[in-house]
Amino acid sequence: MANRERKNELKIYLSDDEQYILEQKVKISGMKSKSTFLRHLILYGFVYDIDYSDLREYNAALGKIGSDLNQITKRMNATGNVYADDVKELKALMEKVWNTQKSILSKQPYMKQ
Repeated sequence: MANRERKNELKIYLSDDEQYILEQKVKISGMKSKSTFLRHLILYGFVYDIDYSDLREYNAALGKIGSDLNQITKRMNATGNVYADDVKELKALMEKVWNTQKSILSKQPYMKQ
């Protein structure tokens, strides 16, 4: 024991489900032991904290566009006309959707493969 390279013990408590998931992941990884697997995760793994607020805004904008399209379609079918204001409103909403999408993508972590 005195010649051990790793002298710091780590003790954690897992639920039955967490233990099962860990065992399955170790099996799939092909690594020799849980210790090897966990060391690999500590050294090379990632933990993500995801903020979904932009995605909620994006989905709300998409929902509004869908509603507006339905209203425009009803008006168009009833009158046979497409109004410039309707087209202008849809273009503005689409611009908001594109900007939100760009914002979401720009905040994603860059991962080297």
